[in-house]
Amino acid sequence: MRHIHFIGIGGIGMSAIALILVKRGYSISGSDQKSNNAMAELSNHGVQTFTNQSAKNIQIICKNMETKPIIIISSAIFKANPELQEAYRQKLKVFHRSDILAWLIKQQPSIVVAGSHGKTTTSTIITTLLALNKEDPTALIGGVVPFYKSNGHAGKGKFLVAEADESDGTLVKFEGDIGIITNIELDHTDYYKDLESLKETMEKFSKSCKKVLANHDCPNLQNKSNKNINWWSTQTIKGVDFSGIPTSINGNETTADFYEKETFLGEITVPLPGLHNLSNAVGAIAACRLAGLSFSELKNSLKDIKPPNRRFDFKGQWQGRQIVDDYAHHPSEINATIETARLMINTKTNWLPKISKRLVVVFQPHRYTRTKHLIKDFAKSLGKADIVFLAPIYSAGEEMISDVSINSLFSLIKKEHPNISIYTSTNMKELESIIKKNTIKDDLILFMGAGNINMLSKKLLEKSKTNKNQSKHLVA
Repeated sequence: MRHIHFIGIGGIGMSAIALILVKRGYSISGSDQKSNNAMAELSNHGVQTFTNQSAKNIQIICKNMETKPIIIISSAIFKANPELQEAYRQKLKVFHRSDILAWLIKQQPSIVVAGSHGKTTTSTIITTLLALNKEDPTALIGGVVPFYKSNGHAGKGKFLVAEADESDGTLVKFEGDIGIITNIELDHTDYYKDLESLKETMEKFSKSCKKVLANHDCPNLQNKSNKNINWWSTQTIKGVDFSGIPTSINGNETTADFYEKETFLGEITVPLPGLHNLSNAVGAIAACRLAGLSFSELKNSLKDIKPPNRRFDFKGQWQGRQIVDDYAHHPSEINATIETARLMINTKTNWLPKISKRLVVVFQPHRYTRTKHLIKDFAKSLGKADIVFLAPIYSAGEEMISDVSINSLFSLIKKEHPNISIYTSTNMKELESIIKKNTIKDDLILFMGAGNINMLSKKLLEKSKTNKNQSKHLVA
């Protein structure tokens, strides 16, 4: 029961682990360069937090302690970090966050969700279905689960649900009872040299799990050699263990016929638009079936599932325009988000306050390496919008690559889609001004990216709210 200090505790993965540990009685502290909602929640549970990172923080937590604290870092923490340097100077034990997560996964029956896309939504649906059926799972998710209003929950039930991040290869440490692979597609090119190296990592992960559940519809998964695999599909019932074949699709929901080993069990309705969300839901139902829950219980609970935050997340209306925030930062994710928006506009059926006429995308590329390796695919995906606004690349700590910029992305989009309107910007203030000038009432504006682009949508909505309040005051 040593004290545990997290360097970078505000991160979505780190904060979830810290929250679980503090609720289980551990003494926890942590630091981050900026405060956020996760740190505020941890502070409310008695965690000592520092909103800067310096050697002094380590000295403070070590003072008057009988035993030396343990230090936890993520791959986002560089060796030059002053806290980490001080920890090494004091000869403290330093562990990677994946080591602690692997330890937690071993403590109880676990469902571990991996894959290039859909991890957070799939693990959120699994967590919600378990919770709605009185299983009260422990959950460590890469997004806020609406049912718990948190990314971490220390449940009293027997199951643990964890999202396994493949970005740094550390998921090979996780020995889940049920390991899920949603799909495989080249990403995180700062770590993986090619698709084959990513496949090798996923193969190692699957072999470390007792049971494996995988998406049969992903071409990069169908050739897996591991025979201990349960498959799910939204395209076929032949040769797969679980199927959800769509029968009705609109901007509100998808209805599908559900099969197990080609036997029809009943009709399900997924209250999330888009075929990608049907696949996420079928994978989640399959995982819960493998965990022993009845189909009738799961079917009845589906009506109450909600997506995690920043997944087609409606934020409000700004001057007659509808604002949606989405975490999409890979071409395939952008495709899925745009297809969902088009479905809403074309079917004139959705859960947004009104029907929009034009589809506007505000995109912030995330990392120079990802932009460089996938730039042609980004151009194809973004060109499916009516108007595109490009924010400066969010580096995520990477050094600039000289021939990679939003100007080169602009040129490729124009080449693929010569008639589309595209606007570039050099900073967020300029981007805000360009959006105001070039969007109109009844536009649906998707703010997409894994960086801080959501802060701009928040700013626009806050200004709109302020203006409304001022107008009411003047009328009164």
